Amino acid sequence: MSSNPASPTGGVTPMNIAGRMVRERERLAGMTDEERAWRKQWVKDQELSHHEPRRVPALDAEFQNPIRRFYRAPLDKLCDALTPTMGFQKAFAVRFWIGKGLLALTGLYAGAYYFKYNQNDWTKKGGWRVIRNRNAVNPGDAQFPKLSDRSNPEDYAARGFKQSAI
Repeated sequence: MSSNPASPTGGVTPMNIAGRMVRERERLAGMTDEERAWRKQWVKDQELSHHEPRRVPALDAEFQNPIRRFYRAPLDKLCDALTPTMGFQKAFAVRFWIGKGLLALTGLYAGAYYFKYNQNDWTKKGGWRVIRNRNAVNPGDAQFPKLSDRSNPEDYAARGFKQSAI
């Protein structure tokens, strides 16, 4: 056997600890009393104790860079404060959804800011250009036939020039 430190198992072939009894068909085919006792012990060993899973803060510090720890700190404190009353799973779910909600809200505010202050008008070369369609006027409506608001050639592609204070 060669030792390979780059391998997930260190070059050693992984051993299947479940044995052939991991498949239901094998168990239904018949088990000896010894296999039945071994299977019972194996299933019991899969249960976690009330101390598990354990959170090791030193591992968090080792695997997360300082910037990530900094921006995660407020929601981690919230999760730690809620854990005694709600339990870790529910507190983590609250932490997760508050974080995602804040990200979505930040995205909405950033989009609204961009659309409000970066419009494409005659003073800028770039930005989002929003074109509004004319209202549909059908026969029988009070405004039918509605003529175009643009009657002169300078009315087309003005991009807000006529409404400017200059």
